[in-house]
Amino acid sequence: MATDTTTLDVAGLTAWLRAYATLIAEHETELTDLDAAIGDADHGTNMARGMRSVGALLADQTFDTLDALAKRVGMALVSSVGGASGPLYGTFWLRFAQPLAGLAAADAAQLGRALHAGVEGVRQRGKAEAGDKTMLDALLPALEAYDTALAAGADLAGALARAADAADAGCAATIPLVAHKGRASYLGERSAGHQDPGATSAALLLRAAVA
Repeated sequence: MATDTTTLDVAGLTAWLRAYATLIAEHETELTDLDAAIGDADHGTNMARGMRSVGALLADQTFDTLDALAKRVGMALVSSVGGASGPLYGTFWLRFAQPLAGLAAADAAQLGRALHAGVEGVRQRGKAEAGDKTMLDALLPALEAYDTALAAGADLAGALARAADAADAGCAATIPLVAHKGRASYLGERSAGHQDPGATSAALLLRAAVA
């Protein structure tokens, strides 16, 4: 995804987004089935529509800086994804853009600040915390793993790989949780036993970064 293992440039971010669009398309039915168990049964459909919109954006426009690309992606998702997912993923990319203002490439520390800003935006928008059975249950462990890997001397690619593994584990750990946010919370104890669809699409986002 990057031109090397130490930086993320515009081409790398474009490749990340295209890989995410591919993964969402491949997992559209799975995401919808997961959402059917505890939600509106539309997460896969919504995310697939949103990432098709992002794909069209990438095909039609070119960008000189990371923040310009991330902002347009956020706006595209807000306008094309229904339910709570559009505002949440849109906010992620809009906030992700802020620490990268004017940069054509980011090193591992700069990307870390962007990831933290994006996840904090999701937390504020959704008013959720760890353990609420939401996408944060994949994103927060991913952030921690990224930071830990960097502190241990990993390069950007290595830190993203650790983040993707942690997001997968965080996603799987939502299965026994009782939902406290979103439509799934209406089910109370009956929401336990199901993997959260938002955490699943969030884990795919990190997996796409190392595809």
